[in-house]
Amino acid sequence: MLSIFNIPSPDPHPLPLTDSPWPIFLILTSYFIFVLKVGKIYMRNREPYDLTKVLRVYNLGQVAYNLIVFAVTFYFLIIEGICNLHCMETFPFGHQHKNVERYLHYAYYINKIIDLLDTIFFVLRKSYKQITFLHLYHHGIMFLGCYLVMRFHGTGGHFNVLGLLNTFVHAIMYFYYFLSAYYPGVKSNIWWKKYITIVQLVQFVLLFSYSAYVLIFAENCNFPKGLIMLLGFQAMLMMYMFGNFYVKTYTKIPKKKHLRPKQG
Repeated sequence: MLSIFNIPSPDPHPLPLTDSPWPIFLILTSYFIFVLKVGKIYMRNREPYDLTKVLRVYNLGQVAYNLIVFAVTFYFLIIEGICNLHCMETFPFGHQHKNVERYLHYAYYINKIIDLLDTIFFVLRKSYKQITFLHLYHHGIMFLGCYLVMRFHGTGGHFNVLGLLNTFVHAIMYFYYFLSAYYPGVKSNIWWKKYITIVQLVQFVLLFSYSAYVLIFAENCNFPKGLIMLLGFQAMLMMYMFGNFYVKTYTKIPKKKHLRPKQG
């Protein structure tokens, strides 16, 4: 099965962690083993770590990182208009904007690796209730999906829309986490968490709608239909999972048991 990775990379000069599958396999395997088993064994007879200062730096850094990627993507897609929003085809190598597309996609991909630290912090703080199937699935599929797209298809195209929306939502989300680390009372304010989850749901609705639009109206678009369908299916799946989380968290249980808003 691994012989598929003998197919040459679409990038003649692959960026770090975008070619061989072994580093990605090692990262994901280590991540799941630690957060599901080894980490809990390690913390069994230990007090939760006080990571307040670490989380402040991490969350603020994530806000800055996501805002920068969002701002640069917005500038080139919306202000400069380097792509046709009705049909965003991947730029060929040699195109004047190829490196912009390439490095923006790569910056987003690296951020999906950094996002994995979020779960590590849950384990070290013994906040196990936050390590749900939705949380783990989302982290794993975003990282693996970014890698597989870069490895077999290349960068950019309609995935620019995913990067644009997702970095904006993550900037808001991590700003909330940053405030929570400084002001514990923020966590008990239900409207923050409720509307962050709504913003996440709106993101998936927009992604699904955009994917459907491209499939229906951009018939001659030279972008793989299968990838557009996959993007739309994933958005629909996330709509269901986050919607289910919203209903269970904000309409069916007491306010004191509200969980941290999920990543999206």
